[in-house]
Amino acid sequence: MPIIEVKNLYKSYSRRAVLRDLNLSVEEGDHLYIVGENGTGKSTLIKLLLGLIEPDSGEIVFSKNRKTKIGYLPQQTEIQTDFPASVREVVLSGTLGGKRLPLYTARDKKLARDMMEKLNVSDIERRSFRELSGGQQQRVLLARALCATGGILLLDEPITGLDPVATAEFYRLTEQLHSEGVTIITVSHDVSCAVHYGNKILHLGHGEYFFGSSHEYAHSALGKAMLAGGHCHD
Repeated sequence: MPIIEVKNLYKSYSRRAVLRDLNLSVEEGDHLYIVGENGTGKSTLIKLLLGLIEPDSGEIVFSKNRKTKIGYLPQQTEIQTDFPASVREVVLSGTLGGKRLPLYTARDKKLARDMMEKLNVSDIERRSFRELSGGQQQRVLLARALCATGGILLLDEPITGLDPVATAEFYRLTEQLHSEGVTIITVSHDVSCAVHYGNKILHLGHGEYFFGSSHEYAHSALGKAMLAGGHCHD
């Protein structure tokens, strides 16, 4: 049974359809890449998956207890990178969920320690987040997202602003998490890397979309056109 199923989803703004009759499913252990040009509904779909907005019609069905357990890593441009919190405080905040006050239990603190170890940021836990490099900040935010999730990560353009070394390291980290059973949904402009790392592709276009395996996408007319001359810089 899919852990997320999108059925006949329709969303419009000012009478202009952004998403129309969208259907897709995410199984446990999938790495779904969402690709496509600007203005084709990628940000809208993210907001719908996170429950920030409602569809005009259609529905998103989550398997039991999954809806509130998506770990979200927003675009770097949307993150306030200069706040004076320590790495540990940033990671711990991922455990808050629906709590009204930042009261952390022993279980929360252990989870944060475990995620910092997993992402290799334990040695910098006392450092200020704003003093870190872009790659280090993404590691910390990924650890924070893992604290918030029951096994689903939603990554929005996670390599934006990273240098080639940090980009390669981020891909390695997400591959490791995926191999450990974490379900990942990544929004990306890098179609070549989407096909290389993802097992499913959703391509949103103007008036049409593709959803299927990365193999099917790579051999489709749309996929071939998008992949022409490109390769993954991993």
